[in-house]
Amino acid sequence: MDTAMLYALRDPLGIPAHPLLFLILGVATWALHIAAVHVLLGSSVLAIRGALSKDDHWRRLADAMVNTAKVAVSVAIVIGVAPLLFVQVIYDPFWYTSNVLSAWWVIGFIFILIVATLALFIFYALNHGLRTHKTRCPGSMILAVLLFLVVGFIMHALSVQMLEPDQWKEWYAPNGVIDASGRSIHAFDPWRFGFFIALSIPVIGIWLFGYRRYLQGRHEAGTGYLDFLKRMGTRLGAVGTLVALVLLVGWMRGLPEDIAGFATGIWPIAAAAALIVAAAFPVLLGRRLDRGLWGYTPILVATVAMIVIATMREAVRWVTLSGVHGYNPLDYKITMDWYSTGLFFLTFGVLGGAVVTYLLTVAWQAGQTEGTYTPSRAVNRIGTAGIVLLLLWIAQYFGFGLWTAYA
Repeated sequence: MDTAMLYALRDPLGIPAHPLLFLILGVATWALHIAAVHVLLGSSVLAIRGALSKDDHWRRLADAMVNTAKVAVSVAIVIGVAPLLFVQVIYDPFWYTSNVLSAWWVIGFIFILIVATLALFIFYALNHGLRTHKTRCPGSMILAVLLFLVVGFIMHALSVQMLEPDQWKEWYAPNGVIDASGRSIHAFDPWRFGFFIALSIPVIGIWLFGYRRYLQGRHEAGTGYLDFLKRMGTRLGAVGTLVALVLLVGWMRGLPEDIAGFATGIWPIAAAAALIVAAAFPVLLGRRLDRGLWGYTPILVATVAMIVIATMREAVRWVTLSGVHGYNPLDYKITMDWYSTGLFFLTFGVLGGAVVTYLLTVAWQAGQTEGTYTPSRAVNRIGTAGIVLLLLWIAQYFGFGLWTAYA
């Protein structure tokens, strides 16, 4: 498909802000989304491993990881909406075509994700207190992990298919016969998919360091559980990083000839370096890992590493669509909409900031309190502010909508 046709598939109305804004937001939100996915997959696998073990430390870890997975799946789904929307804005000719070519799988994605989430919650509902109670229905958690991998593969395939517009006609009409069923997956890269899935190993390892620091407020140094978490986190970080790097090399070696030079460029090197630093950082901290907020800094470093990796992923898309196919997302027609743009940042910064601050504060203080935790008056004010801001947001949403409709 030639460049002129790709530009003709754009939305003639344009986009509501500069495309660079959507490009940056797409990378940032995808990094947060995939980090939540990694925590989900990693915690789910650890939950299965611990639930099938008789070791007290493993069963206690399983109990914690089930709760982690329960939250992570919600975070992954909610945050995952944002990068999906941003890619539709500036890469709409590619994303929509890829979706139509595999429409059956796109629709199936929703149902598979629902079943996977239900399976996870079934395991959670049946297994309160894994440390002291017998494991019930572990197959539901195993099913959940397998189905999460399936939905991940669907998204992976759609992302790869959008990078091959020169193949779209052949996929739609193989040998001149139109196939409008949408039942086929036309392109995928096992090295690329394996790389992003393997990142779950070092990410959950780093997550364990944060979990360990959280528990230190309960004075559990003598139980041996904290040492167990430290060993597990270190081991998962090292092994997972090695596996991910091997898969990254495989992905880069398999890039199309048109962009083969990307493999030796700055972004793959930066991604590999960021991953190594993130995995090694807890070890480099040494004893500071047990002091104050230092125990949480590995998660911060890992977040930065995920942003670097997300940027590399976007760079692959850029050099493919712009360098090979001549499509430049930054020259998209702009029809500026200050209201929606401002509302987005106010929602994210003010409303989101208040709610997240409240949740993190309560979670932190509850973990550092022995016995029943009672929020202070100041913390309650933050929660109240979040509720008030949410009500104001709802009021302005309907108010502005009615005003524009009937004014």
